[in-house]
Amino acid sequence: MTLGSLVDALSSKKGMLLLVPAVLLVSVALAIGRDPPTSVVTAKSDVTAKSDVAAPPEKVAAAQPSSSQRKEIEAVIKEYLTSNPEILLEMQNVLQAKMDKLAAERVAALIKSNTAAIFRPAFSPVVGNAKGDVPVLEFFDYNCGYCKKVIGDVVQLVEKDKQVRVILKELPILSKGSEEAARVALAAKMQGKYWEFHRAMLESKGEANEASALRIAEKANLDMAKLKKDMASAEVKKEIEDTRALAQKLGVEGTPYFMVGDRIIPGAPENLLERMTKLVAEVRKDGCKVC
Repeated sequence: MTLGSLVDALSSKKGMLLLVPAVLLVSVALAIGRDPPTSVVTAKSDVTAKSDVAAPPEKVAAAQPSSSQRKEIEAVIKEYLTSNPEILLEMQNVLQAKMDKLAAERVAALIKSNTAAIFRPAFSPVVGNAKGDVPVLEFFDYNCGYCKKVIGDVVQLVEKDKQVRVILKELPILSKGSEEAARVALAAKMQGKYWEFHRAMLESKGEANEASALRIAEKANLDMAKLKKDMASAEVKKEIEDTRALAQKLGVEGTPYFMVGDRIIPGAPENLLERMTKLVAEVRKDGCKVC
């Protein structure tokens, strides 16, 4: 197996993270291979002591490892990685931990500089305990299949923990229909029926758009004339624009995206409720420096 094929194999099976330790090993091995033979150093030591003139290019080239030496190095690397595959996983874990730490520090800095917009929004819908001790925020889209999947977990969190304050951020990024539904939802908020409408929208099947949203609003006995007027209001428009701007600042590229205090949960993990509950307990115990 050549070094190139070894790299290909690592890339296909373990991903780019696994290539890092392998590349480091290769670099070290090649660096060792470039060291000139001891005999050459000894023979030229007196010359070096007398002159600082660089060696001619042909001399430098001669010190490079030969083709046979490179093959020997590749064989050593292959044998070492084959005999000790766990080192790749160990280094991957260390690298991943470092990357996670850097990402967390970056997010913490962004949260700190956008505290008011995140935790004390002027118009964003808030459900659960409006004065709760732990804020839980979700960016979502009514046409997001994963957002529909996790609505049950969000409902359970609100019902089981009477001290959480859930802030819902309308982030319609998937289609025109998503924004239409978001406008209806925010207009429903102005009639005090946001949570009821929100749950019904995410629990419904089919595409979310103005037509489907208005049907759900009518079933919720909303004042339809007022609703349609409020859909076009400056408050509704501003909330959607502000949420998009906030998502861009925080680097939110998809939905759902959760924040529990200053901790984040991107996506929709299978154990979402468990993870949210755990993070809520941590924030409640340790406090949130930016909330």
